[in-house]
This record gives sequence, C-alpha cells and structure tokens, in this order.
Amino acid sequence: MRLLLVEDDEILGDGLVAGLTMEGYAVDWLTNGKLADEALKMNSYELVVLDLNLPDMDGLTILRELRARKDETPVLVLTARDTVPDRVEGLDSGADDFVIKPFELDEVCARLRALARRNEGRSTPNIEHKGIVLDPASHQVTFNDETVELSQKEFDILSFLMGNIGRVVSRARLEESLYSWSSDIESNTVEVHIHHLRKKLDPAIIRTIRGVGYIIDSESDVAPDLDDEE
Repeated sequence: MRLLLVEDDEILGDGLVAGLTMEGYAVDWLTNGKLADEALKMNSYELVVLDLNLPDMDGLTILRELRARKDETPVLVLTARDTVPDRVEGLDSGADDFVIKPFELDEVCARLRALARRNEGRSTPNIEHKGIVLDPASHQVTFNDETVELSQKEFDILSFLMGNIGRVVSRARLEESLYSWSSDIESNTVEVHIHHLRKKLDPAIIRTIRGVGYIIDSESDVAPDLDDEE
C-alpha cells in the first residue's frame, strides 16, 4: 500500500519511514508543503500521513486543496495541536483521523489500518474470500484453515487485490501502489509475485485479463478459463 508521508522533522520522519516500511507500506516522504501538494496532484496514494506545521504550505491548506479536487484519499493528521478547536478545524478541512504528538508507531499503524478498512467499505479487520483469510495487522494469511507463508510483496499484492475484489487492477496500478519513488523494480516483478501466489494458494484465485491486468473474482462472478500468466 503506497503512502505519502509529509513531515518536516527529520528525526521523526526517518523513524516513521523505517517503521511504516517494516509494516509493508511503500512510503514516499516529503518535508515541504508545496511539494506535497504537487505530489498529491500527480500521484495516486492509498493513504496520506500529514503534519500540519510545514514549510511553504501548511497542512490544513493541503487538506483543503485535496478535498477541493474531490480527492477522497484517507488522511491521518499528525499534530502537536491538541485543543478541541484545532481538531474541529482539521476535521472540517477534510482530515479523517488525528494522532497527537508524541505518539507510538503501533497506534499510527492501527489508525492507518482502520482508515484503509473504512475506505474499502469493510467493517471487520480481516479480509475473507473463497477460503482465504488475510489479517492486515499480523500480516498472516490462511487458506482453507492452513497458514500460508508469503513474502512481504506477495502479501501486499494479495491484500491490494482482495481490497478490490471484482475489479480489474492493472500491473501499472499494482506497481504504483506497492513501490515508492526510490524502489528499483524489474519489468516482470509483479508477474513473478502473482505466479508465486497462485502456487501457494489456488491457481484460479487470481485471473489475468490479457492486456489489462489482474482480478480476484467476486463470489457471484463466473470465471472463464484462467489466462496465461504473462
């Protein structure tokens, strides 16, 4: 899941990048408000973690600009402003949730999982579909009640596809979601991970729509024959 972190405190930003990366997020980190605003115009993110006190453009202005563009990306605000009027202003500007500084990384991650869950229209922590149970908090997957060992990127791809059940996801969209600016990926990286997921789960669970992308069919869909894994 690709995440934009906007935080001008170098020490805090370094710690958040390290911690969120360990949690499986692909993190793009910016320390400047105007650059963050441009990044949000030019890129797609699943989540935004936003400080309010920023150089050049403050966080509330970024929020208002984001919502004015009808961009519904969930935003978690990090702030030392802990008064009720500050929180009211932030929520009215478009924030989805707040974490007051200082904070624990575990709380940030839990709130991000809750925002992602809400954005996907889920009420339960786990994602369950056709015998697969995916737990975003523990990063564990079971298939027909058997634990399946997945690499981090395999887990990330499965999580993204299961969050979009019934919708085709292009390879480019997967790459955009799973890799940050600094990542160096091979042209067939996604295909390799998809191949491994099919071997570890069910060959028919992820379908290739040739020339378009990948899909996990909904329960009501009648899947045609599995395409080649190209």
